Amino acid sequence: MGNEILGVKQLGFQWETLDPFLFCVHHDDAYPAGNEKLGPSASLAGREIGMDFAGKDGWRMYHGETVPGFPQHPHRGFETVTIVRRGLIDHSDSLGAAARFGHGDVQWLTAGKGISHSEMFPLVDPAKPNPVELFQIWLNLPKTDKLVNPYFTMLWDHTIPRHVAEGVEVTVVAGRLGDKAPPSPPPSSWASREDSDVAIWSIRLAPGARWTLPPARVGTNRTLYLFAGAAKIADRDFKAKTGVQLRPEAQVAIAAGDTETELLLLQGKPIGEPVAQHGPFVMNTRAEIQQAFADYQRTRFGGWPWPVDDPVHDRGEQRFARHADGRIERH
Repeated sequence: MGNEILGVKQLGFQWETLDPFLFCVHHDDAYPAGNEKLGPSASLAGREIGMDFAGKDGWRMYHGETVPGFPQHPHRGFETVTIVRRGLIDHSDSLGAAARFGHGDVQWLTAGKGISHSEMFPLVDPAKPNPVELFQIWLNLPKTDKLVNPYFTMLWDHTIPRHVAEGVEVTVVAGRLGDKAPPSPPPSSWASREDSDVAIWSIRLAPGARWTLPPARVGTNRTLYLFAGAAKIADRDFKAKTGVQLRPEAQVAIAAGDTETELLLLQGKPIGEPVAQHGPFVMNTRAEIQQAFADYQRTRFGGWPWPVDDPVHDRGEQRFARHADGRIERH
């Protein structure tokens, strides 16, 4: 094993990650045309509705019954970073906030002391397929910030910088790359700390293209996830669906094979605290998990101001965010 490579793992549906990250999922669904309710214009027979993860016909309903996605569910103690490469997500939450985002946008949500939200995938085009592709990354919070007020930031596609070189494009969601600095994450995020060394970069290489990943700080956890194509990483050959843990202080040469190659980089200084997780709650102790369940049962994290558990916006609605304080962004 080369000096730059510390470990290799094969990737399943849910990718293993290193502290400060909790996990990453790459959703890639070839949805058909949409019906009048913004669900799939196709039979749902043979699917385990409410728990459809099988990938029948190349797409999943997940926990949705009419529209694919994830109806009302709670979170506490961590953050979600949702990077939508194709398609749309309709967000609604217990604070009364709502959004429609996609086509390169990112939502960065600090769950903090507790929030309930829904994430539905509206199939808005009735005439042709509605592919949806996204990453959802769970990023932990340190003990001092686990019970902050919930908050989300929108990183709209046009505000996210790209490093472009011959045959190379790096989308910089978090962490500076040279002179490319992305918009700020939420204020209580681990990524907002100057010494956290958090970086989330999506790397696209044309066939045969080469790029050198610059070094990170000593002590940072750093993993490259090769999810499309094939690549030589630090002079070792890898195929898609491979995670490669890297020595952080090393610069690492990446060379694409004979097809387009795509990788996701996740790196960050470890928080280094105990992790107790049960479903949607991530705390430091089992007692805190029990308290999270008790708090949710008592308060519902603010209740649910929507008439259904799986709300979607109108077909013609454009990308927008309406925050809990009433502030509205439109794109």
